[in-house]
Amino acid sequence: MSQEAGGESVAAGVARAPEIAILIPCYNEEAAIAAVVADFKAALPGAKVYVYDNNSADRTRSVAADAGAIVRSETRQGKGYVVRRMFADVDADVYLLVDGDATYDAACAPALIRQLLDGPLDMVNGARVSREDVKHRPGHQFGNRLLSGLVAWIFGNRFRDMLSGYKVFSRRFVKSFPALSAGFEIETELTVHALELAMPVTEVDTPYSDRAEGTESKLNTFRDGYRILKTIGIFIKEERPLQFFSAVAGVFALGAVILGLPVIVTYLQTGLVPRLPTAVLSTGLILLGALSLTAGLILDTVTRGRREAKRMRYLSIAAAPGAGVDD
Repeated sequence: MSQEAGGESVAAGVARAPEIAILIPCYNEEAAIAAVVADFKAALPGAKVYVYDNNSADRTRSVAADAGAIVRSETRQGKGYVVRRMFADVDADVYLLVDGDATYDAACAPALIRQLLDGPLDMVNGARVSREDVKHRPGHQFGNRLLSGLVAWIFGNRFRDMLSGYKVFSRRFVKSFPALSAGFEIETELTVHALELAMPVTEVDTPYSDRAEGTESKLNTFRDGYRILKTIGIFIKEERPLQFFSAVAGVFALGAVILGLPVIVTYLQTGLVPRLPTAVLSTGLILLGALSLTAGLILDTVTRGRREAKRMRYLSIAAAPGAGVDD
């Protein structure tokens, strides 16, 4: 074997370093974005930093570009639309998604990525651990615990801080993720996607700081909390149809029993049905319950087929260099 051929053989046996993309969705973050870009470029020197501006009215775009980020735009308003665009546009082996408000610790990024690759895992969630001087919004904290607990109860207890904006994903995760949400409910969709496909995931505590001066949270406690709760309800219907429609059937059956029991008792005592409309209503509720249960059984089969198709799509995507997926 020639020296040149031997050199090619050695080179072929050396795994290339994974390409890392840092994805930062932004809306009016002029005061914070430069620091975020600089901190993550310092923490991950070989990574490409993408800032996707979502119709900012300030200088977010120009400040991010001056800081060295690749700046792009998404005109449809909402974090979900931005994440959808980023996942579609950017090609990499590892994706780090972080908010552009300078509240997350960039120094943790290499450890999160190393955990993803060494696992090997498909998602690492950065669970927020607030510093002592951080001012909390009680509504946000309560809502996060409530919604994260609800998802954990229904889909699997793998994450404590589902709504964290600091996450690392494999290429397999990103390119198999449908991204159907429009706003902040995208965090819920990301979590359910990982849990429903039984992906290997983990959660790591990361420091969390106050927002930079001159900036304010874009999350509205009640409006966005309602939208996230509504999204969870939709996912229960779509991903757990048998349980969902069985519960509906149970409500119909309970109503039929409450209304129909006095009619049955009267009939047994007198042989008469004096309240015919109530008897008809009870019968109708029983029929609706039976239809609901039947719909749940049918949709459960359809959902299983969809899940299998998504799983096959997920497995068809190559893992990051030097990493695999523990199935």
